[in-house]
Amino acid sequence: MDGRIGEAWSGIVPDGSHINLVMARRGSPTAASIVGALASPRPGHVPFLAVVEPGVLVRPITLVVNKVTLGHEPLDSITWGAAQLGISQGVLDAVADSLIDPAEAGALVLLVAVWVDPGATDETAVRMANRAATRAAIEDALTDRDANYVRGVAGRREHANNGYYKGK
Repeated sequence: MDGRIGEAWSGIVPDGSHINLVMARRGSPTAASIVGALASPRPGHVPFLAVVEPGVLVRPITLVVNKVTLGHEPLDSITWGAAQLGISQGVLDAVADSLIDPAEAGALVLLVAVWVDPGATDETAVRMANRAATRAAIEDALTDRDANYVRGVAGRREHANNGYYKGK
């Protein structure tokens, strides 16, 4: 599972969530990079560990990194509260669904980079979006894609789009 990467979106703007995820096996160079991220906060970006409740870390250990600069409410509270809780639940959903073998969970480390819209206001919607997006990103990371899938994605290149691109 080391070095697996996944991505997912869930929800509706501004209360949706975009997740980028990296899976690592403890003791690997990938895991060392994740731990390095935890030890490297910068203004507005403070990595933190996901918990089920205070004092109870999610397994696999999950490092959350915010993609949007924090420093004002309600974004700070929504990121550390609703988004973090949803990420925790999404990881645990993947364990409960056996995407991640519970016996292997202690040997893994996850890095979750989360985008929370600065305009988000509905904490429950943010939590639910992060839960779904995290679970989906884990499934994406663990799903091997064959040549036909890759060709299909390549075939969509002329119609590629995203919410930020305003050109033609």
